[in-house]
Amino acid sequence: MPRGPWLMVQIWYDLLFAHWQVPSKAIQPLVPDQLPLDTFNGQSWVSVTPFHMSVRARGLPPLPFVSHFPELNCRTYVNLDGKPGVFFFSLDAGSRAAVWGARRFYHLPYFYSQMRVVKQGDSILYSCRRGLARWSGRYGPIGPVGRASPGTVEHWLTERYCLYGAEGGRIFRAEIHHAPWPLEKAAVELSENTIGEAAGIRLPGIPTLLAFARELKVLIWPLRRIA
Repeated sequence: MPRGPWLMVQIWYDLLFAHWQVPSKAIQPLVPDQLPLDTFNGQSWVSVTPFHMSVRARGLPPLPFVSHFPELNCRTYVNLDGKPGVFFFSLDAGSRAAVWGARRFYHLPYFYSQMRVVKQGDSILYSCRRGLARWSGRYGPIGPVGRASPGTVEHWLTERYCLYGAEGGRIFRAEIHHAPWPLEKAAVELSENTIGEAAGIRLPGIPTLLAFARELKVLIWPLRRIA
């Protein structure tokens, strides 16, 4: 567990990991110089993760109308001072309050978007629209629950316990903590996917790897500036 008191608890539901291999030279200009890209066997990755979530600040009850909303992230992987983490190109959310709070207190590139999540059995119909940045499709699990083995690319991509943010040339880190990911093999039928393009990244049509998680509880610590 990280030191100090955690700030909030989030529960992530019906999350899809869609991972693409992307040349480092294509994404390095989009990442702050102070954050070295992390690679697996010399290869950089970009991931898009649609899900829906509930959030509650420590010591407070869930707030009506702002405690549950969909979110979709576009991220890559960095490693600063031996601490691997994630760096976000964009985070779309269906809550204006969540967007304001994340931008104000975590210096993250959140955007308010028109989002819709519909569950049909094990399948999730998901759509996200923000101008020309769009993601829509159907996804769901197709295998038993398991945990990624250390040393595999699946473990490298998912078992990361901090996020990095940047603003005005300053770098920030927020610790997170959760149990190992309960992953299932997944399938996806994409109708639209321009989230990467909106961030300046060209993603091939078919993801290289897919995984699904039904539910995960996550503790989040305050953001701290890194000297």
